[in-house]
Amino acid sequence: MKKRELTTIAIKLVAACVLFTGAAGTFGIASAQTKLKWAHVYETSEPFHKWSVWASDEIKKRTNGRYEVQVFPASSLGKESDINQGLTLGTVDIILSGSSFAGNTYKPLAVTYFPFIFRDAEHQLKYAKSDVFKELAKDYDAKSGNHITALTYYGARHVTSNKQVRTPADMKDLKIRVPDAPAYLAFPKSLGANATPIAFAEVYLALQNGTVDAQENPLPTILAKKFFEVQKNISLTGHIVDSLLTIVGGSVWSKLSDADKKIFSEVMQDAAEKAGRDIIASETRLVEEFKQKGINVITVDKNAFREAVLKNAKPTDYGYRQIDYDRIIAIK
Repeated sequence: MKKRELTTIAIKLVAACVLFTGAAGTFGIASAQTKLKWAHVYETSEPFHKWSVWASDEIKKRTNGRYEVQVFPASSLGKESDINQGLTLGTVDIILSGSSFAGNTYKPLAVTYFPFIFRDAEHQLKYAKSDVFKELAKDYDAKSGNHITALTYYGARHVTSNKQVRTPADMKDLKIRVPDAPAYLAFPKSLGANATPIAFAEVYLALQNGTVDAQENPLPTILAKKFFEVQKNISLTGHIVDSLLTIVGGSVWSKLSDADKKIFSEVMQDAAEKAGRDIIASETRLVEEFKQKGINVITVDKNAFREAVLKNAKPTDYGYRQIDYDRIIAIK
């Protein structure tokens, strides 16, 4: 074989190698895309879903398509307890969930569900940026192996009921649904009510068939879940200023580069801020909307409820640390 022919063959081989390497690189990028499942229990009409979808799109965009996040709303991947367990089992990768459920893994985190610990929404938003929250979140991470990226304002919880609740005494013997998490018991138990844990997806039916006489949730949730259809009284107790946590499973978080961790954190914190602001705005208009629907909206003496609760309960009764409670109360 002539020297020129050998040279031509060599050039073609090199070219073929380059093309193969390029194709492999392209294939490598495509195959490196990681698909993640983000689960929550809220309706598609709620800000929590809207901004979760926004966050999933932003993550895909900012990571150049390396991560694709699919959001599963409305308990489609299980009840709240299920999706929290799913983080450990690896059946879900990201969840939006109440701090009370994370508190099943690390109890001090759920101190925020002690009644009247927060003055209002702004107090809670300051807590989300405080050292005490960062410390509690870090300790939860260490205990669970998962990672909290953000805290979302969920709303002030109010009582809906068949009978009118105007004073703390009206709560006595009231059969009231609460979430299936210990943190929610302090308010009803301290007022002599009969607290009945029921999964979120089952509340409407439980109210409709009389399994319980009452439930408690923020106004936007009462609207989204249509509880007003089966409960004609809303008492503005505002006894718990509720929050949600965005949590990434440890198996996912540990594999992210530092740059990607920064992207996930920033996007999820932005989504939390946007969802919280939407909820605050809706709370200010929903009182009138419910009145227009013929619902009896009752303005109660919140101080009377606060005093009655704090007379009969303290954080340590429910396994929370007094120091955490005191630090949160002190946030200005």
